[in-house]
Amino acid sequence: MKATKNLTIYAFIDSQNLNLGIRSQGWRLDFAKFRIYLKEKYKVHKAFLFIGYIESNRKLYRFLEKAGYELIFKPTVRDNEGKSKGNVDAELVLYAAKIEYDNYDKAIIVSGDGDFYCLIKFLHEHDKLQNVIIPNYKRYSKLLIPFRKYLRFTNDLKNKLGMRH
Repeated sequence: MKATKNLTIYAFIDSQNLNLGIRSQGWRLDFAKFRIYLKEKYKVHKAFLFIGYIESNRKLYRFLEKAGYELIFKPTVRDNEGKSKGNVDAELVLYAAKIEYDNYDKAIIVSGDGDFYCLIKFLHEHDKLQNVIIPNYKRYSKLLIPFRKYLRFTNDLKNKLGMRH
């Protein structure tokens, strides 16, 4: 493995889990600040943001790309209540474990979703797990507890990463 300062680190971000996890605490994430935070604190080279595609959100997508994210879209469908739904879990796993796997030394997973247990376990077993950033320490899957030493939380970052009104 390369020396620590020369590692290539990629972040794989479940945008919905991140967004809802932050909002459940009563604040809104400034995604541009979060990208800078990932670069400065964790030395993230590439940040893949997995997000459902909705035609009317093109302005948001341009903003996120300008902020430094590589967007991976999932087509969305409407549920029975008319809300858009685009579960990105499979895409995130595929990118981290297959498509981008040989391009990074360490991965950061941004989600508190237990559906990523198998990916986190796989990355840990292959010495490629850097951290798991969980949006809300009060709301995350207990399946992630065995990886306690990798877990980081955003709860105390409102002043640093929150949107200014």
